Amino acid sequence: MKKILLALVLFPFSFFNFQFLHAQQDHPLAQATESDPAIVQRIGEWQDLKFGFMMHWGIYAQWGIVESWNICNEPWINRNGANYEDYKRAYWALNKTFNPKHFNPEGWAAAAKGSGMKYVVFTTKHHDGFCMFDSKETDYTCMGPECPAQTDFTQGVVDAFRAENMWIGLYFSKPDWHCDEYWAHEWATPDRNVNYSIADHPDRWKKYKDFTYNQIRELTHNYGKIDILWLDGGWVRPEWSVNDETRPWLGCSGQVQDIGMPWIARMAREHNPQLLIVDRSVGGIYENYRTPEKQVPDTLLPYPWETCMTMGDSWSYMPNDNYKSVKTLIHMLCDVVAKGGNLLLNVGPDADGNLPAEALQRMEEMGKWLKKNGYAIYGTRPLYPYSEGNIRYTQSKDGRHKYSITLTDEAPYATVRELKGKHRK
Repeated sequence: MKKILLALVLFPFSFFNFQFLHAQQDHPLAQATESDPAIVQRIGEWQDLKFGFMMHWGIYAQWGIVESWNICNEPWINRNGANYEDYKRAYWALNKTFNPKHFNPEGWAAAAKGSGMKYVVFTTKHHDGFCMFDSKETDYTCMGPECPAQTDFTQGVVDAFRAENMWIGLYFSKPDWHCDEYWAHEWATPDRNVNYSIADHPDRWKKYKDFTYNQIRELTHNYGKIDILWLDGGWVRPEWSVNDETRPWLGCSGQVQDIGMPWIARMAREHNPQLLIVDRSVGGIYENYRTPEKQVPDTLLPYPWETCMTMGDSWSYMPNDNYKSVKTLIHMLCDVVAKGGNLLLNVGPDADGNLPAEALQRMEEMGKWLKKNGYAIYGTRPLYPYSEGNIRYTQSKDGRHKYSITLTDEAPYATVRELKGKHRK
């Protein structure tokens, strides 16, 4: 346990990165898998897509900093010596200056489609609580009276990507640090978790559950057909999913924060019974696929999964970010697909709504490669031995077509060959 706590303090992101490796839950609810035929079918259709586009975008882009985390009072966070309370007040006020002049979701969608991406996951609300959609539950939104943007960014993204026939995924943070029913103003906020006793204030926690339910209802009922509800903030989880691995995530109070996923899921699927729900790291029937963060598994995994990966070093926009090379990205896509996964590649737009030129260049090059070689990527399944040295293997779902993908150091960085005759199984 001491080692786990130390890892959480020193390497908080790495700690969460390994969540997918450990089923971590012996409880029967954790081992349950989705049995609804419509959703099972939809998971298979999602596995055919292989390549998706993620965008972390919010008020934090104005400062070019990590999304939300700088207002969390944990020891690993660096605010360059700034007073915590002063910093937090200044951060909260970023809604008053957020007014992107170049918001062009049609351009984003065209770039993503040109890159060969088949679905999008957009941050409708990160942990800081600022809503990039028109919520009636709070004024802390892009449509709120203090925000000059007065634009429903989620609506723009949904419409633009839907017009390009891409699946629509909405990222939503279960914890909301701006909401007084989660981080109550009466008490200090020592870590990422709820800062009052749920046992002593059950009515307050009920209000927070209602708040969360109502916001997810807005997202799943007001924006047409949504394909994926991507829920983040794994420390907000039911008691059955907590064990020695996940307990440190609950912070100094150790409180279980159950928001009632069965209740939420029933509502979210009212108009869309095939909605995929990804309650990250929790397990059970509301984590329809798993999401290893910023890493690729070493081998095949026995469940549907998606590597969510930054194109640069940061999820959110940072000036002079270190972007991965085209070679690295093409190799990563081939490696992920050969092991049965999808790749969700993240780019953070800047404060004005521009996708960085470095990202656009890499997306264009990936699109060129996929236009020529996508038949060995889309709709495929793993082929034993999956990976040998610099070669990756895939096959069509019916097994009639088998492919080897040789990863190279020189452009085009990967060459595809259809395997004829017998291939060892």
